[in-house]
Amino acid sequence: MPSSEWEIPSDLQPDPTEHEFDLDQVLRSVVAVKALVPADAFTAQTLGTERTGSGVVIRPDGLIATIGYLVTEAETIWLTTHDGRAIPGHALAHDFETGLGLIQALGRLDLPALPIETEAAPRPGDTCVLASAGGRKHALRCTIAARQEFAGYWEYMVEDAIFTAPAHPSWGGAGLLGGDGRLMGIGSLVMQQQDGKGRRVDLNMVVPASLLPPVLGDLLAYGRPNRPARPWLGLYATEDEGGVVVSSMARSGPAQKAGMQEGDRILAVGGTPVSDLAGLWRAVWASGNAGARVRLSILRDDGQSEVALASADRRAFLKAPRLH
Repeated sequence: MPSSEWEIPSDLQPDPTEHEFDLDQVLRSVVAVKALVPADAFTAQTLGTERTGSGVVIRPDGLIATIGYLVTEAETIWLTTHDGRAIPGHALAHDFETGLGLIQALGRLDLPALPIETEAAPRPGDTCVLASAGGRKHALRCTIAARQEFAGYWEYMVEDAIFTAPAHPSWGGAGLLGGDGRLMGIGSLVMQQQDGKGRRVDLNMVVPASLLPPVLGDLLAYGRPNRPARPWLGLYATEDEGGVVVSSMARSGPAQKAGMQEGDRILAVGGTPVSDLAGLWRAVWASGNAGARVRLSILRDDGQSEVALASADRRAFLKAPRLH
């Protein structure tokens, strides 16, 4: 990721004198990630076959934390360091519950490993640095705008997500660095909100790094948490003023096989009324483990009906990482 392509404006870059740690040294721990995915991969159509972003070194042996969608079904991964070295990597894991991913460098990185923040920090109002690969010119001085629940349209939810402002233009896998040089989060996406005056404000949603240590052992040993998978419907849904609406479906997924359609309004799951994405996903996951039958009450063309879906393990649809 050559720095000549783009830069954070100098007045938005972090000031090294504001930090008690060596900012430039810590920023070396953030590496560029390029993942190549086969064209026939399940996620190729939605996420693309060439994905770029960042990752953060968290162990001296070259273990890297990133956002999972960058490395899902990746067949080839290249890591680029601050000094331009290109080193191959291997996709070790993607935890669908947290959204975090792990990469193992297959060569010597010789980069500092950042300690992971294990407490609830940071809090709203705190100043942090959100950094993609490329040093200070790709690092953004930001403020924690909020800590709150985030529900994604792709059957995903984080209880205490971190929202930062202003938004970083290269957020995927970027490292959120705290006042003591610890890794506080991994950048996931950008979203738009309105402030009190109706103006659009761009925010980054960052997955708290504190979610990683409890599952790290399992991810290293099994590539996934060592517990039954949640039921997955292959459903993409959005919220509007009337509740939850199906926007699309994963090809050959449970929802598509059950005959659900775009525009279906989901009223309840197993008799539990739902009015937002968080409520929908909680009710689905409360139905049992992957494979459980999930009964949805839907409204279609002003008529209400029941649809029973045979849920699945999302991972069964994906290509497993291949070690070269």
